[in-house]
Amino acid sequence: MIDPGDLDVTLVDGYVDEPAHFGVPPYISTYPRYTAGGLVDAGVPAEQVTYHTIDELRDDRSKWRDVADADLFVYIGGMTVPGKYVGGTPAEPDEVKEMAWTAEGTSLMGGPVKFGVGDENAGGTETERDDLDFDFVAKGDVEAAAHDLVASGLEGFGNRMRDNEEIDRWAAKGAFVVEQHPNHPEYLICEMETSRGCPYRCSFCTEPLYGNPSFRRPDSVVAEVESLYDRGARHFRLGRQADILAYGGDGEKPNPDALRDLYGGIREVAPDLETLHLDNMNPITVVEWPDLAREGIRVIAEHNTPGDTAAFGLESADPLVQEENNLNVTAEECFRAVKIVNEEAGWRPGEDPDAHRAAIASGEAANDVPTPGPDAANRLPKLLPGINLLHGLKGEREETFEHNKQFLDRVYDAGLTLRRVNIRQVMAFDGTEMSDVGADIARDHKKLFKQYKQEVREEIDNPMLQRVAPAGTVLPDVHLEYHQDGRTFGRQLGTYPLLVGIPGERELGRTVDVAVVDHGYRSVTGVPYPLDVNSASMDELTAIPGLGRQRAGNILVDRPYESPEELADVVDVDLSKFARADASPSKERSGAK
Repeated sequence: MIDPGDLDVTLVDGYVDEPAHFGVPPYISTYPRYTAGGLVDAGVPAEQVTYHTIDELRDDRSKWRDVADADLFVYIGGMTVPGKYVGGTPAEPDEVKEMAWTAEGTSLMGGPVKFGVGDENAGGTETERDDLDFDFVAKGDVEAAAHDLVASGLEGFGNRMRDNEEIDRWAAKGAFVVEQHPNHPEYLICEMETSRGCPYRCSFCTEPLYGNPSFRRPDSVVAEVESLYDRGARHFRLGRQADILAYGGDGEKPNPDALRDLYGGIREVAPDLETLHLDNMNPITVVEWPDLAREGIRVIAEHNTPGDTAAFGLESADPLVQEENNLNVTAEECFRAVKIVNEEAGWRPGEDPDAHRAAIASGEAANDVPTPGPDAANRLPKLLPGINLLHGLKGEREETFEHNKQFLDRVYDAGLTLRRVNIRQVMAFDGTEMSDVGADIARDHKKLFKQYKQEVREEIDNPMLQRVAPAGTVLPDVHLEYHQDGRTFGRQLGTYPLLVGIPGERELGRTVDVAVVDHGYRSVTGVPYPLDVNSASMDELTAIPGLGRQRAGNILVDRPYESPEELADVVDVDLSKFARADASPSKERSGAK
């Protein structure tokens, strides 16, 4: 019998992306943390558990030795929704096979990869189950498989699902893994699980394969946050659930008291957290129980950090597609849910939530920012809905694209605000109804899909983004990630953060506060905030609305300035939202390693 205390274990995170779970950097999913906790619970010393990301292995071939030498090698990965990623690149099947071939000890693969593997991580594709040459594949939960495999002396395990009592132990015991992530601590957001499973059975979704919702207790989630916080984590996202409003209830009906215990508890044990966001919220919950939903949304907006997004799975506004794919919300119901979230949580820090609520309810905010007026705060709204649209579903037709555009037009014309519109093509997985259809419809409509997507970007995304983040909106702590075309790009930590382009090439791995000056389809241009005009570059000055090259040139010629009033006399433009003549340099700090 192998003694667990003698085992050296290597975990490699190939990243995950599921309908209700995200783990591509700067996110770290629950899987590696829970797996590490399961290993420790089975007797493996924490100091003998090594964690790497797939990007680390790509960047440093010497780390493959940890894969080769491990007594037990565990690979975690799997993408069940398509996406484009900036912070990391998910592992491709050939890379996963190479890891299996490299491992000289016992190898175990798990995570959403159990649902299937495609030729690439993209929409409009079909998948099939593949062991990718591993010794063992966890067809249940990888954390349970790792625990049981160690407990058996690496002989085997039964495919089973772990329970919440085990997660109560494993979540805290595995929190140490975050310290081994290359982004720790400044540029890492911990995905938190409040529940998994779903009471609904949409044709394409893998989340119902986990069964009906199973909720963790508030004190369990809070204890996990505390363990992560004690290890330096400051960014958290309640993203691992199908519907945050249903938390602590029967799986469908909102439970505001449970949300109050959850959010209040997190704020108590992590008083200096920097990000507290969520992901999924089911619009049908909002319209079926509007009073309870409003109360729950107010609790969230009271405790979260600005820029939060509640992803609404409308998927299609076409009644035919809704019927054929068991979609649970109509376009009309989704519109009402969008309005309610705008009313209850679309206010900005410093604003009066009651005044905001009254303005939205009365329609006074039509064709304006969520809370209009000269005293509006210069931060992102606390919580806005995002819309998910999925193409290639059963029954899709040319009219489907028009239905979707009409829905988005209606939201915009009503003066309401969406944080983002996510347009994807379906991935077909075994165990879902879409496996019988595959990607045929998506492939047939590829050309139509591309044209429609571009129209949405131009006609909805750009003007909606101007509504979400009007010029002068301040985005604190933008992490600088890469250079392109003479600009530096970065993002805040959070749910669906805005991509920000800043003139000039700045040192990467640092953070800077940014004021928005212009808008793309899904990104913004910004300048460091507050911009010191006595040291600003020509490109930075020209980017400020109203200046242009002539006025920017005048600033350069006549500086330095001793007061804002002196600067105003030169340019005849109000720069108060962007710059100061007497400003100290904008806040810029060291960031991710």
